[in-house]
Amino acid sequence: MNINYLKSLKLLSRDIYSEIIADKLEVAKECLKQQFNTPAQIASCYIDDLLNETDVNNIYKAFPKKQDMLMLNDWREYKYVGIQINKYSPVISEIIYAFQHPKVVKLVSEITGLEQLYPDEYLYAGGISLMDKGCFLNPHLDNSHDKDRDKYRVLNLLYYVSPDWRLEYGGNLELWDNGLKNQCRTIHSKFNRLVIMVTNKTSLHSVSKVNHDGKRCCVSNYYFSNQPADSQQYFHVTSFRGRPDEKLRDVILQGDAMLRNGIRKVFKHGIKKPHYYRK
Repeated sequence: MNINYLKSLKLLSRDIYSEIIADKLEVAKECLKQQFNTPAQIASCYIDDLLNETDVNNIYKAFPKKQDMLMLNDWREYKYVGIQINKYSPVISEIIYAFQHPKVVKLVSEITGLEQLYPDEYLYAGGISLMDKGCFLNPHLDNSHDKDRDKYRVLNLLYYVSPDWRLEYGGNLELWDNGLKNQCRTIHSKFNRLVIMVTNKTSLHSVSKVNHDGKRCCVSNYYFSNQPADSQQYFHVTSFRGRPDEKLRDVILQGDAMLRNGIRKVFKHGIKKPHYYRK
């Protein structure tokens, strides 16, 4: 399809998006490798100015209203997620699946050194998220597997699309490289920035509370593999913790994680329906 025609509709196809993304990753590949392999920190890297600014603004404008998304609000997190993406603008599905194009997956594999990567067409815990004032995500480890517990979840790709989003607004990614007893490392959820981070049994991360009246929008994808990102096999559900100053919440959330982990070991899919894209 003609790219100018697509642009006139304010819609790029996933193939065009993926070509642009792949070109940017290829140019920055060696630098991203160095970032990702920095010693004594959760393996991660990021690249700025991923797409044309006008195209990213169109992605942002295509985000649904929070009333049309699923609200997750408890002691663990407060955010809005969109997984059933056929209900939203086609711009949303095109940018999500651009990150699942084989060329992009191959480059991410070369950057991270993780082999046999599989993108998730069902968007298990992926898709889009929206956070406005008061939203947060407590420190946690991501679920270790895919929805069928066949493959390990090994990478998280986060693409931020909110224009003019400042560091002081909150809603930033926090990586607890040395555990909750030490200061976290903050990655600004900057407009047009892609973050790639490992997910394993020690990749504790969170999102700082939003203190701004705007909305922080993110496009997220997980990659899976037959092998864990670590040398040893393991299994755990998404496991939340309290922040260093939240002693009571930490005790409650650790108990919650232990209970849910026990249930998942008995019932493969747990006792609640998992959130994934039902095509």
